[in-house]
This record gives sequence, C-alpha cells and structure tokens, in this order.
Amino acid sequence: MTNALEYNSERSKLIIPEYGRHLQKMVEHTVSIEDDEERNKVAKSIIAVMGNMNPHLRDVPDFQHKLWDQLFIISDFKLEVESPFPKPTREMLAERPEMLQYPENNPKYRFYGNNIKRMIDAAKDYEEGDLKEALVLTIANHMKKSYLNWNRDSVDDEVILKHLTELSNGKINPKNIDEDLSQASELIRSGGSKKKYSKNTKKTGRKGGRKRH
Repeated sequence: MTNALEYNSERSKLIIPEYGRHLQKMVEHTVSIEDDEERNKVAKSIIAVMGNMNPHLRDVPDFQHKLWDQLFIISDFKLEVESPFPKPTREMLAERPEMLQYPENNPKYRFYGNNIKRMIDAAKDYEEGDLKEALVLTIANHMKKSYLNWNRDSVDDEVILKHLTELSNGKINPKNIDEDLSQASELIRSGGSKKKYSKNTKKTGRKGGRKRH
C-alpha cells in the first residue's frame, strides 16, 4: 500500500489546474496512442469531458475553440490530432499581448468623463440646425449633471457653456441654443425626491426649459 502512494513532488506539474489531475493523465495517455484514428477518437472524448465542466458554454463555437487550444496546451503541444481549429504553438502562447490604448483624459475637466468628449466631437461636425441645437443642449445638460456630481454646492450655466466651447475647440457656439439648461434639481434626483442645494445654485428655466430673451 505504501508503494502505491503518489506524492505531489513526484507528479508532473498540472498545466491547467482547474481541469484536475485525472484529465491531464487522460491527455498524457492520448499522446502515447500510436493509432491515429484511435487517438483522434479519444481526443474528442476528452473535449466532451472538458465541455461538460461548463455545460452552458460547451456548444458555443468560440468556447469550442478555447477547449481545443487548452487540450493542446495540456499536452505540452505534443498531441497530434485533427482539430477543427488551427493548432496553437508554444510561441503563440508566449507572445505578449499588445498594449491597450487607454482613453485620453482631459486633466483639466476630467469630471466630465470621456463619453462627453466623444459626444462633443461628434456634435461639432453636425450641420447647423434644430438637430444640432437639440444635441448640444443635451450634451450641455449632461455636462451640468457631471459637474454637479463633482461639486454639488454650486453650478453656473455660463461655466458649463464656456467649458463646452473650449472642449469643442471653439466649433460649438452655445449662444445658438434658444433654451436654458435644466435646473439642478431636475438633473440630480435620489429615489424620486429632489436634492436640496445651496442658495448659491443658479436656477435657470422651468421644467422643460424656457426660451432665452
């Protein structure tokens, strides 16, 4: 009985631990099978076992590709079988991923976020008209809401419009907007109740906005 014991120090390293020791031994046995037809048959059976560990994903094409890649990795790339997908190589696995391109942040007005800047970049090339005016007004209200999340004590619409012009590199003229921005209490709500703001909060316009004079 003592001679039958296996110690971890004597075992081969688990290449993908989540599949366990038994599946790795199955793969190692498959590598040693000399008959091509039998080796392919056993490999497909192992893929089925691996898929059963994630039954909700086993029939998804991309997941099947992942399973076959993992099978070759577990075999230390020694397995020779007919795969429905290109066989990965050790060099491909060792390749470093490309560096992610992080979105540019405007350090001066980062509280507006990158999505606001993308919206401004899209709006500034629109033809002048009602559509552009409505889009610019929506963007300005989003900017005001973001500003309030950063500083709830006060907000000045003129500051918001100035920032809008600056972020558009002067291509958006807020003076073309006929309506005032929404009130602060309309932009920031919590549980359906209006937030209370300081008396310094500038109130501009009724619900739905009003025409400038």
